[in-house]
Amino acid sequence: QVQLVESGGGSVQAGGSLRLSCAASAKMFGVAGMGWYRQAPGKGRELVAHITRNGTTSYADSVKGRFTISRDNAKNTIDLQMNSLKPEDTADYFCYSGPYYYPDYWGRGTQVTVSS
Repeated sequence: QVQLVESGGGSVQAGGSLRLSCAASAKMFGVAGMGWYRQAPGKGRELVAHITRNGTTSYADSVKGRFTISRDNAKNTIDLQMNSLKPEDTADYFCYSGPYYYPDYWGRGTQVTVSS
């Protein structure tokens, strides 16, 4: 069964850091690009970061220089290191697998809250 399971969300003050992880089934991890979207209350889903199976990364302008996406092929995980967090980063964060423009699979999401 194909699964994506996120972990690492929580609450933090502005300027703090959080690290999100997404564990994927081996079949999915080996062939797909992966990444993170987020959805803030009352807003649409926004692409945050993407990493190809070869490790090429891309980021939304709003998080460049603050967030880093990485993948661990041995553990079948991708991580999102989030530094210098801002209140506007508050959202539900969703891991996905597949093309960034039309993902094939989604995790259930993990909540990130940044207080000022």
